[in-house]
Amino acid sequence: MGWFTAPDYWMGRLVFQRALAAVYLVSFLTAALQFRALLGERGMLPIPRFVARVPFRRAPSLFHLRYSDRLFAQVAWGGCAVSAVLLAGLDGWLPLWGCMLLWLVPWALYLSIVNVGQTWYGFGWESLLLETGFLAVFLGNGEVAPPVVVLFLLRWILFRVEFGAGLIKMRGDACWRNLTCLYYHHETQPMPGPLSWFFHHLPAPLHKAETAANHVTQLVVPFLLFTPQPIATAAASLMILTQLWLVLSGNFAWLNWITVVLALSAVRWPGSPPSPVPATPLWYEVVVLAVAVLLAGLSYRPVLNMVSRRQVMNRSFDPLHLVNTYGAFGSVSRVRYEVVIEGTLDEVPREDSDWREYEFRGKPGDVRHWPRQFAPYHLRLDWLMWFAALSPAYAGPWFGALVERLLENDRDTLRLLRRSPFPPDRPPRYVRARLFRYRYTTWQELRATGACWDRTYVREFLAPSRLAGTVGRA
Repeated sequence: MGWFTAPDYWMGRLVFQRALAAVYLVSFLTAALQFRALLGERGMLPIPRFVARVPFRRAPSLFHLRYSDRLFAQVAWGGCAVSAVLLAGLDGWLPLWGCMLLWLVPWALYLSIVNVGQTWYGFGWESLLLETGFLAVFLGNGEVAPPVVVLFLLRWILFRVEFGAGLIKMRGDACWRNLTCLYYHHETQPMPGPLSWFFHHLPAPLHKAETAANHVTQLVVPFLLFTPQPIATAAASLMILTQLWLVLSGNFAWLNWITVVLALSAVRWPGSPPSPVPATPLWYEVVVLAVAVLLAGLSYRPVLNMVSRRQVMNRSFDPLHLVNTYGAFGSVSRVRYEVVIEGTLDEVPREDSDWREYEFRGKPGDVRHWPRQFAPYHLRLDWLMWFAALSPAYAGPWFGALVERLLENDRDTLRLLRRSPFPPDRPPRYVRARLFRYRYTTWQELRATGACWDRTYVREFLAPSRLAGTVGRA
């Protein structure tokens, strides 16, 4: 079937595969370095407890067969190793069927992690990586030219990511429609980056221009992905530039980078394919077309959600995360709140006790500590702390366990933080949490104080709690 392959995308496939392998590597590294405190046998949301109540059919995972922290570490570090192999291009040395099996490994391993990850893995970019990674299995290697249908399906993912995000903004917060959301977003986003303070202080007309440009990129440009070249390449390039702008303005884990990876697959790169172009095996054509039919059928519910007035963000409609719905920032907070956790060594906790603050790696705390760039690495606890500040309900399943671990000076939990105010051999007697309102300082305040944040106490979030008693609820 001459129409089945697109030899002109030979280089595009290569760039896409290496970039996707890099995102896989970051995702597995994030899992390997954080899982013990979050999901381990003594974690805040232990996997053994989860798999005991959720059947395999609802959340397929290797860990339904057996779980131990050692096994999870092997899966995560094994995923890192396979990702590094793919990043190095060793899949090109395998026969076609071997290449496909190799690309299937990181997808299956990461699916096993996501499906038991619970709240810590409830982000849209987890499903986006899995959906993209599943399609990568069928892109092939040097033995065949890139299949047209797989390239089309990759654009279909990119279309749903961008267009879905655009629709949910227009249907959601009125500030997207009147172009004022960026008056607040850079200050109230989950995890600001080193340049977010400067983005916030851009002139209001430029904020409106940014918002208008975002609407064009998300609501108009995605349709151009399905037009002939070079228009499709221009559309994908514009999406890449927009995502890189977002990378500069904040820390969004690998959301921006996996979107860039998808856009790379739509770019027609210079360079000629091998001559003659290898013939495509019949079995490969049958497998790819069967997968395409499956994914087309599974697209029904995501499309229905996308066109619905009650559109929801970031949801999977099948346990394998094969076709999902996406969206981000349908509403924008006008005010930033942060939960500040403190501990004391005093026997009796008083307001004037020596309360010492725990410092997180990414979320705002010390008003003088300038935000750092962490993305594409994902600080899961820091992100969930942002949600906890929005509403205590978000923190219900895990916040009490976090406080208990801090009262124990748990080593794995403390590794998730930037700094603990207590020595390893002397844990705090009491831990409390307080809610503060944060705002960016002005240029004048920054010069006078050196602080990028100003904060004001709002209320108590968690009363002083100790291990001997009952840990209070937020």
